[in-house]
Amino acid sequence: MHDRALDEYFAEFEPPEGLRAELLRREILLTGGTDIVHNRIVSDVMGQIPHDRWHRFATQHLSFPGELSKPQPDLVVMERGRCQRSGWLVPASDVTLLLEVVSLRSADRDYGLKRSIYVAGGVPAYLIIDPYDARCVLFTEPVGAGEEADYTVQRITKFGDPVPLEPLGTELDTGEFGTLPGVRPHRRP
Repeated sequence: MHDRALDEYFAEFEPPEGLRAELLRREILLTGGTDIVHNRIVSDVMGQIPHDRWHRFATQHLSFPGELSKPQPDLVVMERGRCQRSGWLVPASDVTLLLEVVSLRSADRDYGLKRSIYVAGGVPAYLIIDPYDARCVLFTEPVGAGEEADYTVQRITKFGDPVPLEPLGTELDTGEFGTLPGVRPHRRP
């Protein structure tokens, strides 16, 4: 399928009930429901980001210029006043921070493919919260372009310690984040 046809197909695609769909570098990915620990973490983070300055959208699709990807992060944070239009896509250029909470099968995608897409799109900050390893990984200061882009700063913080979110001018309390023990750890970041 050609890129334009795939882009149009995805725009009209209705995933089966209970699934969410993302377009990641020309591939449509369907994912199922999330664990309650995952949902609590997203809710806790959302509640800690000052509402008076930031929009916080759960499961909002993004668009990236020159990239055939329409990811749907667990949380999109952008400054109030940005992206005033309607539609189902938020331009990556309007985003300040993206959050992914690692699930059982998403570690490689969150730490690898999505990181690559987000940094190539110039997203200033990408936060991965990993309930399997009980840590947060914050990537900031993107440099480069395309698949050669990368974040120059990586800060790893264990659950219980605060995570400074400088791009948002706040600090994230991780003391209440739940974990998912008993799962074989992955080898990321």
